[in-house]
Amino acid sequence: MTTLTDAWDWLTDPAHWSGDDGIWHRLAQHLALTVVCLIISCLIALPVALVLGHLGKGGALAVNISNIGRAVPTFAVLVLLLLTPLGRYGEGPTVVALVLFAVPPLLTNAYVGMREVDRDVVRAARGMGMTGRQMLFHVELPLSLPMVMNGVRIAAVQLVATATIAALAGGGGLGRIITAGFNLASTPQVVAGAVLVAVFALIVEGIFEVTERLAPHWVRGSR
Repeated sequence: MTTLTDAWDWLTDPAHWSGDDGIWHRLAQHLALTVVCLIISCLIALPVALVLGHLGKGGALAVNISNIGRAVPTFAVLVLLLLTPLGRYGEGPTVVALVLFAVPPLLTNAYVGMREVDRDVVRAARGMGMTGRQMLFHVELPLSLPMVMNGVRIAAVQLVATATIAALAGGGGLGRIITAGFNLASTPQVVAGAVLVAVFALIVEGIFEVTERLAPHWVRGSR
């Protein structure tokens, strides 16, 4: 209990919330890194998943290949990237490692969502004379949107939790609070940093849940 009490004291100390090393600044860095990586991941994974899901070809192979990334620790990927020329570009290795980590849930959920669309509905749309593009954007995508958004939610929460590795490469974010705690041999600071990351991840999860509840019923669908 002493450690938890000391961690609470650390968190409630106003001095730890301001300045370049303060919680607010590190939180802003963490949020920015998460958003950038999520956007890049979506731009890579979703078009591939939607097209392959629409065509019904090559999707299983793409999903299996992307899922290989789940078996490789993100930290190991980051270390390897730091040893390449990319390591000279600041946050570059961290962004690449996190994007590779976020792609599998996005790709898998979007592809599965597309393939789970009722085939009778698809055949009916084709029978009405819809083009492939019209079927994709006006039939299949709306019906698969709940699964697509579920993948985005999973990727966002995982990115929040994993973006702490940026500190290991000299980047910013809440991970810097944890690594600074280790350097200072301050267990309360390490615990406080871990609590901040956990709370941030729960907040992101909550935002997606609230957004889903407020969205139209055809967006909510069912998981």
